[in-house]
Amino acid sequence: MYEYAIAWEWLAFAARWFHVITAIAWIGSSFYFIALDLGLVKRPHLPPGAYGEEWQVHGGGFYHIQKYLVAPAQMPEHLTWFKYESYFTWISGFLMLCIVYYGGADLFLIDRHVLDISPPVAILISLASLVFGWIVYDLLCKSPLGRNTWGLMAVLYVVLVFMAWGYTQLFTGRAAFLHLGAFTATIMSANVFMIIIPNQKIVVADLIAGRTPDPKYGQAAKQRSLHNNYLTLPVIFFMLSNHYPLAFGTAFNWVIAALVFLMGVTIRHWFNTTHARKGRPTWTWIVTLILFILIMWLSTAPKLLTGEKDTAAVAPAFQQFAGNPHFPAVKQLVATRCSMCHAAEPVYEGIVRPPKEVMLENDAEIAAHAREIYIQAGRSHAMPPGNITDITLDERKLLVAWFESAVEGKKQ
Repeated sequence: MYEYAIAWEWLAFAARWFHVITAIAWIGSSFYFIALDLGLVKRPHLPPGAYGEEWQVHGGGFYHIQKYLVAPAQMPEHLTWFKYESYFTWISGFLMLCIVYYGGADLFLIDRHVLDISPPVAILISLASLVFGWIVYDLLCKSPLGRNTWGLMAVLYVVLVFMAWGYTQLFTGRAAFLHLGAFTATIMSANVFMIIIPNQKIVVADLIAGRTPDPKYGQAAKQRSLHNNYLTLPVIFFMLSNHYPLAFGTAFNWVIAALVFLMGVTIRHWFNTTHARKGRPTWTWIVTLILFILIMWLSTAPKLLTGEKDTAAVAPAFQQFAGNPHFPAVKQLVATRCSMCHAAEPVYEGIVRPPKEVMLENDAEIAAHAREIYIQAGRSHAMPPGNITDITLDERKLLVAWFESAVEGKKQ
């Protein structure tokens, strides 16, 4: 049974790698086509129906690209569709969600000091929120409000801020940020799957049949592409945030999330304007810097503003680790080798916050992080970094014996 933890860790690593690869492919192609579309130049010699062209150089060769708003006079035999990058990014991301947050719901998804719910209930809430997000977003886009581009984006921003706050009332801070990224990414990928690609196929089918395509299909696809353009950078932030507890592990995390969405807009506005050759709006970087400084301040706001939570009680899911015969020795070991950094007020020089917001100062905290202690300090030598506290091989064996005997005991 304890080997399950090792296998699960490697499965999570493989899924994360897969997710990063597909995300690079999707975001890379998306950013490229946005820059290309904005940089097209209209010239008099263009073929009939061509909207603009662009000359580019890459890899030692020159590329001559032309865009048709409708279609060329003769359809090519082969069309390359950019869609699978989006689909597999979402699939791999959902796989990560299942492995890390659903498989480790008691530790990574549920914070019983926030909301005391069972893993099945938490997972159902998670799944329902993703479906809810797409339905609400799609209805807003198809409503009369959808005809007002900036009005629609303002309402969507309010929805995203509400979800940021709502997730922090349901899950751990880490899971809240991850879910906000998944919520947004689901909308983006569903835009491709449900609107952009189907609409493009309708247009192609009409052209092949000799019919004039209805412009509404292109307009809807363009609107969804615009939304995806501005949502991409915040999604990347939320997916990376699980490594940075100063972002998710504070009382003002939902406010930080709201500001991140604004930074995504200011950064993308600079690139969009620059690629369209409409100048370089440096004010966007000033605004972005101000927002980022505000985020930094919110992440370190005095705790007296927010209060402290009592986390001394061992949750039932981790009782087998706290009640194991090895636990007293493990607790002493953690106190001497780990707690100088993993504490509410670290004493190790240069450490001002506990790494990844992991604190190991009482029975509940040590028991809750049993699997991480086992993997990072028992089965591997990842912790402490550089073995700065001189943990011995025998002490690592103690951590292994503690976790494995606790897991075996629960099995029996």
